[in-house]
Amino acid sequence: MAIDMKKMKAKYSNLKNRAGSGSSGFWKPSEGSQTLRIVPTEDGDPFKSYSFHYGVGKENGFLCPNKNFGDDCPVCSFVRKLYQEGDEESKAMARQLGVKSRFFSPVLVRGEEDAGVRVWGFSKTVYETLLNLVLNPDYGDITDTETGIDLDIHYAKPPGGQFPVTKVTPKRRSSALCTDKLTEEQCKEVLSNVPDFESLFERKTTSNVKGYLDEHLASDNPEGFSNETEKYSGAGRVDSALDELMGG
Repeated sequence: MAIDMKKMKAKYSNLKNRAGSGSSGFWKPSEGSQTLRIVPTEDGDPFKSYSFHYGVGKENGFLCPNKNFGDDCPVCSFVRKLYQEGDEESKAMARQLGVKSRFFSPVLVRGEEDAGVRVWGFSKTVYETLLNLVLNPDYGDITDTETGIDLDIHYAKPPGGQFPVTKVTPKRRSSALCTDKLTEEQCKEVLSNVPDFESLFERKTTSNVKGYLDEHLASDNPEGFSNETEKYSGAGRVDSALDELMGG
């Protein structure tokens, strides 16, 4: 039987999509300005929310078993105990080990259409900006393939700032998702190759997480803080932790 060339092209396209931003298929802005389009998803929700713990033991970060899946989470239980202790040191440690939210959308980056759809991870501040756009009747469904809008992303350190900040500005005019840079066939491939969000991050068991916490508490640091916890204590440092988790 002859090779099905359409299937081979589809496999090659999928391979390119996965390799678009490293092997993970994630995208993050470079310093400066770029333009992208959020791609619609079948479930009608292009903004996915996940909860992470960072700096527990030697782990850069992992999905919270409780917040994401309803399973027991030893870190969450430990954080509650720290808050109950009430002293400032315990509360500071609780804040550092507690859950941090991160948001993700499938995007097509203008000028990099050949890379296909990738996943952009962003902060709560950016998430709120995007939701406000969607709920604004002047914009509405910014992902619509014919009447949606592109977004200008400016990523840079503000004057005197330590970490880069992401600013989102919508284009003034609506446009089609697929421009003349994509053939009709390529456009169909874009829409059919939105990443599977369920497989973005490895799911950790309660037992896994208990091991990470035990490792963390057994560290040599006399104050009970691992180097990773200190490293990822601020908002910008959490971004750095997530970048490492995503292979960025």
